[in-house]
Amino acid sequence: MSIEQLELNPRIIKAVNNANIGVARDILKFSGPDLQRLTRLSASDVHHLQTAVAALFCKKTPVSALQLYRGECPEWDCGLRVSLGCPVLDGVLRGGLLPWGLTELAGPSGAGKSQLAMQLCLSVQYPAQYGGLGSGALYICTEDSFPIRRLKQLQNEQPSLRSDVPPDVVSSICFSDNIYVEHAADLGALMACVSQRVPVLLAQGRVRLLVVDSVAALFRSEFQADQGLERSRHLTAFATALHKLSASYQLPILCVNQVTDVMEGDSNHDAGLRPVDSKVVPALGMAWANQVMVRLMVTRLPGAVSMGTQSSARRRLEVVFAPHLARDSCLFGVWREGTRGLPSPPTQDASS
Repeated sequence: MSIEQLELNPRIIKAVNNANIGVARDILKFSGPDLQRLTRLSASDVHHLQTAVAALFCKKTPVSALQLYRGECPEWDCGLRVSLGCPVLDGVLRGGLLPWGLTELAGPSGAGKSQLAMQLCLSVQYPAQYGGLGSGALYICTEDSFPIRRLKQLQNEQPSLRSDVPPDVVSSICFSDNIYVEHAADLGALMACVSQRVPVLLAQGRVRLLVVDSVAALFRSEFQADQGLERSRHLTAFATALHKLSASYQLPILCVNQVTDVMEGDSNHDAGLRPVDSKVVPALGMAWANQVMVRLMVTRLPGAVSMGTQSSARRRLEVVFAPHLARDSCLFGVWREGTRGLPSPPTQDASS
């Protein structure tokens, strides 16, 4: 769009044209003092110019922290959460996942990442008063085939897991009909799914949760060790597409991630990106860590716990970083009906 199409004083438009700035978008590339120097306009005129151009490209009105505090933007209400279906797990996350933004769930194989992701796909279908969003989920697989038998088991055991929900509410939800599964064998298929098929489901109101399991698989397999810059470029493009979906549709996105060993000498360099004393760190490095809003990690611990006739390995869910959460953790197990938190071990008195 040219400068002449903006509703500005002709004097300002003439000064901008004399500075050989003919496209409105180029105004955003300069600071206020630079524009004053190039156009010889006053600070007030430059402010009007920048405001007019910014309004042209900013389709949504910015939201201030004061507006959020006063509750004037209900669509950004921080009180809304997507429950994990367990009060212990939800307690660590202050109610559950935020209903927007990128949340990463990282951990080694067998730690329980996919179990939590599938349980979330069921939980999101409940009405808001029971920790859901009243809609379905899209599950994108990039590694193994989708564990449909386990999902059916979780679905059948919902009355047992969600005893807090009235039975008639549980029985009224056709869980399996509201979970859409996509398989992406390469990056091209993954980007096509995110940019083309996902917006269709979102526009139709069929889903309110997106799960990518896992984000690291394709980026690790399609790039060699000496292609770090190229991988970062594709990774940033993928993350940008996810952020756009989340902002446009108020969509919570859960990205399951693999882990890599901490190299000797790097223990202090990436200390803030992993749990304290952890020997592994989520894959894809800083290029990916800078894209996620919340980082959670799950770890499988030695030993087992019993519940009735069932037995489960001990696991830990830990908050690594989040803008609204302190570092915290809880223990949980994987049972027939789903994941449940475990009681915290008693704290030993230092005098004993």
